[in-house]
Parts: sequence; C-alpha cells; structure tokens
Amino acid sequence: MTNRATPTPHPTGVLILVENLPVPNDRRVWLEATTLRDAGYRVSVISITGVNATARYERRDGIALYRYPAPPLTSGTLSFIWEFAYCWLWTLALSLRVLRREGFDIIHACNPPETFWLIGRIYKLIGKQFIFDHHDLSPEMYLSRFGRQGTAYKLLLLLERLTFKTADVVITTNETHRRVALERGRFPPDRVFIVRSGPDHLKLRPDTPDEVLKNGRAYMVSYLGVLNPQDGVDTFVRVADIIVHERGRTDIQFVIMGSGDAEADLRAQSAGLGLGDALHFTGWAELDLIRRYLSTSDVCVDTMPKTPYSDAATMNKILEYMSVARPIAAFDLIESRVSAGDAAIFARADDEHDLADQILSLLADPERREQMGRFGRCRIENELGWEHQKVHLLAAYRMAAALKGR
Repeated sequence: MTNRATPTPHPTGVLILVENLPVPNDRRVWLEATTLRDAGYRVSVISITGVNATARYERRDGIALYRYPAPPLTSGTLSFIWEFAYCWLWTLALSLRVLRREGFDIIHACNPPETFWLIGRIYKLIGKQFIFDHHDLSPEMYLSRFGRQGTAYKLLLLLERLTFKTADVVITTNETHRRVALERGRFPPDRVFIVRSGPDHLKLRPDTPDEVLKNGRAYMVSYLGVLNPQDGVDTFVRVADIIVHERGRTDIQFVIMGSGDAEADLRAQSAGLGLGDALHFTGWAELDLIRRYLSTSDVCVDTMPKTPYSDAATMNKILEYMSVARPIAAFDLIESRVSAGDAAIFARADDEHDLADQILSLLADPERREQMGRFGRCRIENELGWEHQKVHLLAAYRMAAALKGR
C-alpha cells in the first residue's frame, strides 16, 4: 500500500475593498488585513492611491495591494454619484485582476459608501462570500455634511439595505451600529460582530516627549484625524483662536495631524485668524510621527460636532489618544463617552468657548491629566486595544466559514 501525505489545504483567500482611504494608511483596515494574514488567510486589498501609497500595485508584508487613482474632490450630489460610479468601476475591474492573479473566497467590503454590495452579489453567484465591514452610518454622515434629506439621502438608505441583504456576516464598530444592523438592516443578531477600531497598543504607546516639537512653548494641544468637512476640524482652529486671542495664551503649541478634503480651507482659516506658528499642520502623519506628537501633547482634542452621525460613531482618534495615555477634551457625544469614559473631559455639545475652558482647565491640572491618561491607557491594554478586538474579527470569519458549509 502506498502512503500518501494529506494535502495541505489551500489558504482561504480574502479580498478587502476600501474606497475612502488608501491602504495601509487606513489603520483599521491594515490591522484587519495583517491579522487575517497572521491567521493563515491569503489577503489582497483594493483601495485608492494616496500619500505614501502611490504604487498601483505592491506586495507589502505578504499582502497584495492593488490601487487606482483617487477621484477628484466631491462638492455636491452629482459629484458624489460620479465618485461612486468611478470607484465602483475601478474596483470591479481590479477585482477581476485579483481573482485571476491571487484568487479569493471572501469579499470583505468596507464602507463608506455602500456601493460594493453589487460586486458582492455578482461574486456570490460563483460561490464567494460577502462580509460587510460597517465603519460609518453613511446616511447620517450625509445629513451631517449637507443638512438635508433629499434624493441622495434616500439613495444611501437604499444602498445600506441592499448591502445588509447581500451580506453573509456583518462586522461593525460599536453597539449603536449593531442596533442599526439589527433594526434598520433586519440582520440576524448571531451574524453581527462588534470589532472596535482599537489601535495596536504595542506600537502606538507612550514615548519620551520631544520638547522641540513645542517650538519653545510650554504646552501642546493636538488634533489627529482625516480632515474632512463633516469632522469639525474648523472648530479646533476656532478654539485655538479663542485660547490665543481671547484668553491671551501664547504658551500653547496647537497641532493638527492629518490630511483630507478640508486641509486647504483649514490652513486658510488659520492664516485668516492670524494664528501663525501657534497652529502647526503636519500633513499626513505616519505612526512614528503620530507617536512623537501625541507623546509630547499635554491635551488631545476631538471637535466632532454633535449630530446623529457623530453620536453613533466610534472615533478612532479617541482610542489612539488613549493608547498614548493622553487626556482628552471633546464634545459630549454618546459613543465618545462609551469609548473614553474617565479618560476624557466633555464640553457642552458644539460650545467652542466651553471646550476652550475645558482644555485650559486640564492644562492647569497636571495631576488630573496624569490620572486620565493612565485610565485611558489601561482601558486600551485591558479591553479596547486591537489585541482584544481581533478575536472578534476572527470569530466573524469562522462564522462565514460555517455558513459556507451549510
């Protein structure tokens, strides 16, 4: 009798689809991709090009990255529809290339927007599975940016319903989003998995402050994030103006880390207010630079205004501030309270002067800052960090495998 070795199973292939940020710049998606790779999956990603992600194809850390040119900036309903169509067609074309070169068994689609459901449905016809990674509430995001419930808003609700209807498994970022999946999406509760956007606390950790970054000033107050119009970063600029020109504080270095659609307007706003070098823009920041600035910061700020979208959103920046043990000043939002707890001090919603007062109160109380930072870091290490969240990601994939076997 001839003994034959048992064949090694072919690793399950995963194709991750992302539209709104390039990968690996999208830190949540990169953590997901590397976690799946480490678990034995064969991972490919399709995204737009961007800062430090300009190659149309590269293989980085064992992950195949396919990119297409980012669309022009959008300014209204028609341009949004054009952007959706442009990105969808590029993504479909590249998915065919990935299918031929890499192969995949599962499509893992990240929103916004919810346009990839049709690609998922096409591939389900040939036995692929579709996982919906629900990052943001797109209809609420549209309302927060444009303030009206018109045709585009109704279209976003329809796309969301079709995405839930197509998905085999849903990954979402918090309990509020989970309720949307259950109630608005009518999705089976046993197939919804909460995977919070927790940072890798071993990489994003407190470091020795770099006092040179303060430009000779005593304190640093920082903002980190993608600079989009709906994110309220213009409020951070106005709060800096209040503190510098109304409160007469010239001993604080303000910093904005990030880039995005609103960056040029924010720089012009800062110049128009005469903030000069009191407010520094770093542009897009990689992890090492983020760690340097956050470790040097005395207070970190989130200025997201209160809307149905922001109340339901888990802000990545909140968890990243906590990971570097920084005290936080923010507006009082539901999910921000859930994430930060005692690591943050909350101002009245959309009250810029109250937020300025809260920042100054923290700067005047180093002991409280230390306690808040320690609380936040401990929560990341014990509960919210990626080391804990990746367990739920892998559970979602096990559920997808179980469903395929039915």
